[in-house]
Amino acid sequence: MDFKPIKTKKIYQEIIEQIKAMISDGTLCPGDRLMSERELAERMQVGRSAVREAFRVMEAMGIIKIRPGEGTFIAENAAESLVKSFSSALLAGGDDITARELMELRKILEVESAAMAARRCSPEQLEAIDHALQQMQHDLEEGNLGEEADMKFHFAIAEAARNSLLLKLMNTISDTMGRVLAAARHELYRDPAKPTLLLREHHDIFVAIKNADPKAARYSMLKHL
Repeated sequence: MDFKPIKTKKIYQEIIEQIKAMISDGTLCPGDRLMSERELAERMQVGRSAVREAFRVMEAMGIIKIRPGEGTFIAENAAESLVKSFSSALLAGGDDITARELMELRKILEVESAAMAARRCSPEQLEAIDHALQQMQHDLEEGNLGEEADMKFHFAIAEAARNSLLLKLMNTISDTMGRVLAAARHELYRDPAKPTLLLREHHDIFVAIKNADPKAARYSMLKHL
């Protein structure tokens, strides 16, 4: 547990962020016992009151369980709680969320999602991705923006990654993603060459997943986003 010294006014929030990050990257797992308030305060070079406040907030969020006489443990449903807290934060952001922020988040989620899909995709899931791609081709021929087919394509890949938390996170940003995607396509389609380019990029992603090539899938998705 590589905790870092904290130098900030909102100390308890920084403690929470470090613990949440360790849960997200697998350093801390459900059932793991955390250090005591005293040990954690010493390791992070903060006051025990800040650790106590962080524990109180995380227990309310469902991230940890405090068992009197036993210690403090990562809750079994900690990952689910992180998704819920992320959802609340996203909804609170509302229209303040920028296209740049959304694209940065999509890179975090979807690049590795494509690689996982290349390793785990079932024939039925591959067919769903292909179906969305064919719909995009049809939309292009009809002169439509095709944002609905675009959304279906990316969500089909998320499903093919076979990670329930990833899919929940994608569903969390779906409304915001749809709005930004529609606006982005409207701008991109001002350039006559862009629709064909976008279709080709999606095709490259599909081929990499079909060929069970995680490296190519990761690269193609990153290039596209």
